[in-house]
Amino acid sequence: MTKFEVVLIATPGFGNFVPIVEFAQRLINHDPRFSATILIITMPGRPLLDTYIQSCVATSATKIKFVHLPTVDLPSPDQSQIFVAHFSSLVKKQKPNLRQAITNLMGTELDSDSESNSVPQLAGLFVDMFCTSIIDVAKELDIPCYLYFASPASFLSFMLHLPILDTQLTTTELAELDTELVIPGFVNPVPPRVLPPVALKRDGFSCFLYHGRRYFETKGIIINTLQELEPHTLNYFSTSQMPRVYPIGPVLDLAGPAQWHPDQAHHQNILNWLDDQPLSSVVFLCFGSNWSFDVQQVREIAHGLERAGVRFLWSLREKPKTQLNLPNDYTSLEEVLPNGFLERTVGIGLVCGWVSQVSILAHKAIGGFVSHCGWNSILESLWHAVPIATWPIYAEQQMNAFMMVKELGKVVKPGPDRTVRP
Repeated sequence: MTKFEVVLIATPGFGNFVPIVEFAQRLINHDPRFSATILIITMPGRPLLDTYIQSCVATSATKIKFVHLPTVDLPSPDQSQIFVAHFSSLVKKQKPNLRQAITNLMGTELDSDSESNSVPQLAGLFVDMFCTSIIDVAKELDIPCYLYFASPASFLSFMLHLPILDTQLTTTELAELDTELVIPGFVNPVPPRVLPPVALKRDGFSCFLYHGRRYFETKGIIINTLQELEPHTLNYFSTSQMPRVYPIGPVLDLAGPAQWHPDQAHHQNILNWLDDQPLSSVVFLCFGSNWSFDVQQVREIAHGLERAGVRFLWSLREKPKTQLNLPNDYTSLEEVLPNGFLERTVGIGLVCGWVSQVSILAHKAIGGFVSHCGWNSILESLWHAVPIATWPIYAEQQMNAFMMVKELGKVVKPGPDRTVRP
């Protein structure tokens, strides 16, 4: 039996890396002829992501290998002002290392006994939405290259529409537009205010445009969505001139950090607290692995929870020391919360740090989810049938919320003006 190897690479963040690992696992489970090698770009200041990767290395089946690429100098500070540009620059710097890693795999293939089929044939390279510069390596080595898109089809339609939008712009920045955009993948006109904040400025728009153009150079696009959730956009893709789109979602890590987080006692304490709460009574507030609020915002949220009088579980995290690091847990919650808040909410509320979000959403006590609307979070909440109140913050989250509220009518936008701002 002929065996095949695929190589995958993603930007070093939970929202991109975890889905590509889950996709690799799904692929090899679906077809025993396949094995996978995941190439890892290391970034400092992300200890929880490092712990997750170490767990993957320690527990993965023999059909998935994890290879750390050599470290490179980080881009200069001015480049890191836009996180997309920073990641893109970091990936470009890794091209020689990635080329060498793939060449080593191909060399192993060539050195093997072709009749024994003991070494898999290299069948394809999968890149994520911000790793498109690696397409050059695939072309040089004559390897089919595919895009693995961890965000919704609606956002993919925006990225693919950017080359056309660029020719239509009469202003230098999307932020200056006073009209709504007609994007083929959306049923409704899209207000510029819901576009990714980074894309509203010219530098950020140029970076998104670069990646959107390169998507057309791939052999196909694998996307973490499903026909039942985004029928309009997926039907549009099927009739347009572009690489074929394969919806394979939902691709989820249903175990989540519960299986690898170093503080298992912390996780169990949260579950024990939830066990004592009535059915569907707790509102869960969690804003993803990349986000934290300043002290004033934290206190406003706390005042709102206290006035509402609802049972709540709040995953609260401290701002990172630099823009490129991930948030940490607070060492002292009393320093950031209003005086006496923890005492006044004993019994009805619990404030914690990092949590296994998917495990929490699966708990019978959870009745609602205040979410930043990252795509993984939306899919997890839909999987566990937990209603969402949107609080989009950065990246494509505003577009995700717009799609879920306006396009599908699946979630609600809280606040007096029907929206919430960070």
